Amino acid sequence: MSHQHDDPIDALLQKQFEGPVPDDGFSERLMQRLPPRRRRVAWPLWIGLLAGAGASWLSLLAMPLLHLGWRDLMGGELSASAITLLLVIAGVSLLTCWWTITEADDR
Repeated sequence: MSHQHDDPIDALLQKQFEGPVPDDGFSERLMQRLPPRRRRVAWPLWIGLLAGAGASWLSLLAMPLLHLGWRDLMGGELSASAITLLLVIAGVSLLTCWWTITEADDR
């Protein structure tokens, strides 16, 4: 279903809802039998981030545009390579923000 159809369906279900269905404590017993939720491990994320950053850094070392843009930025000159570097940094930052927000909405 799409988001445009969710609201009318939710409204219809709320209108037809008469309260909880009696289950003689089945839901409560089931919840008691479930194993405790496992704690998430953060180290794979950090290793992946470091590996990705390292691979990106190694691949960009050979790029003359990166070196020229960085040199011009540090010298206070806005050349084409410096503007390109700034646009790439801004684009990657916006893409990361968008991805983070999208992933947060799914949870």
